[in-house]
Order: sequence, then C-alpha cells, then structure tokens
Amino acid sequence: MKRLLATITGSLLLAASVGAGEATAISIATNGGSASANATAIGNARSTAIAGATRGGVAVANSTARGTGRGFADSRSVAMADHGLAISNANADALGLFGGSAVADSESIAATIGGVALSHSDAVADGVFRGRAISRSTSTALSEYGVATSDSRAVSRGSFGGRATSVSDSFSNTLGGRADSRVQAVSGATYYGRAVADGVGMSVSGPRQHSRTNVTAVAKAHRFGDSRSRAVQIRIGR
Repeated sequence: MKRLLATITGSLLLAASVGAGEATAISIATNGGSASANATAIGNARSTAIAGATRGGVAVANSTARGTGRGFADSRSVAMADHGLAISNANADALGLFGGSAVADSESIAATIGGVALSHSDAVADGVFRGRAISRSTSTALSEYGVATSDSRAVSRGSFGGRATSVSDSFSNTLGGRADSRVQAVSGATYYGRAVADGVGMSVSGPRQHSRTNVTAVAKAHRFGDSRSRAVQIRIGR
C-alpha cells in the first residue's frame, strides 16, 4: 500500500539523499487556493513536506523529524487538494543512547478532489542501553467527496539488549460519505526480549455511508521472552 501511494504521488516528490538534519518543503497554490508546507529536521533526521492546492483548495502539510544519538528519523508529509481541504501531519522521533539504536519512519498522505481529507502519522522509537527500537507508521486519507480521516501511531521502546518493532498502517477512503481509521501499534522489550506489534486498519465508505475502524496492537517482552501481536480490521460501507 505504501509503495503504491508513493508511486501515485511521485510526481510531487523530490528525491533526497540520506543526511543529517535535511529538510525539504514545497508549497504550490493556484487560482485562489492556499498551500502551506513546513518541514523540520533536527539531528540525524530527514523531513519532507509537500502541499499542493489548485482552484479554491486548501492544503497544509507539516513534517517533523528528530534523531538523537544513534537514532535516525525520517518523516514525509503530503497534502493535495483541488477544491476541498487536505491536511497532513507526519512526526518521527528516534532516540538512541547508551549503546542503543533507533529508527523512526513516518509517512502521512491526505488527498481530496472536492471533499475533506485529514491524515496524521506519528512514529516514536527509543533504543537505550544496547536496546534496539524500530517504528514505522503510515497514514493515508483519500476523499473524492465527503470526509476521510486517518490516524496512525507506532511506538517502540527497547532497552538493556531488548529489540522492539512497531508497524502501524492506517487507510481511509470515501466517495460521498465518511470514513475514519485509527491504528496504534505499541511494542516494548527489555533484557534481550523481542517484541513485535503490527496494526492494520482500512476504512472505506460509499455515498451517505459511515465506516470506522479502530485498531490497537500491543506487544511486550521481558528477559529473553518473545512477544508478537497483530491486529487487522477492514470495514467497507456501501
């Protein structure tokens, strides 16, 4: 899903090499539309924000990435609107200290033709005391007409040799109705334990229909333990 959407919006994306404190913001507005793009990269991080609006549309894209110590954060936010409203927010925060390492990857896409699309993605990874944490969050909201909201959050914490991985994927799409999707994946591992949390939510609605998904996946491991959690919910309203 993530690769497909990246391909669809590839005409707006600019290729960027991995580097420390790299931020790119692009804003496009024509015929009365307003567009605002803000990208912030702190430390070992890369941040990209792209907003595009055409006739009377409003698009806002905010991207924030923070990489501390041996942590790397990558955040991408894309908002597109024709004559509707599209707001996209992406946050990535990676902390790697005391021999630990962390990777936080966050992607948010909001797109609309004549409706409203709201997308929020948050990825947090903390790896301390030789722990390792990986968080990947993807949020996509598409609305041709109607209201589509998508919220994705991935949180992982690994300490004392533990390895934690969280993957969250939220998708919503509507054609004249309302679609809401919220996904949260949380993992924690200590003392050489391993925890993997994977959450997937998809909400699709047709005219005058309301579809909602709410997914939570939690995995915790301690002292060489192995914990895995996977939650998937798909709802289609026609």
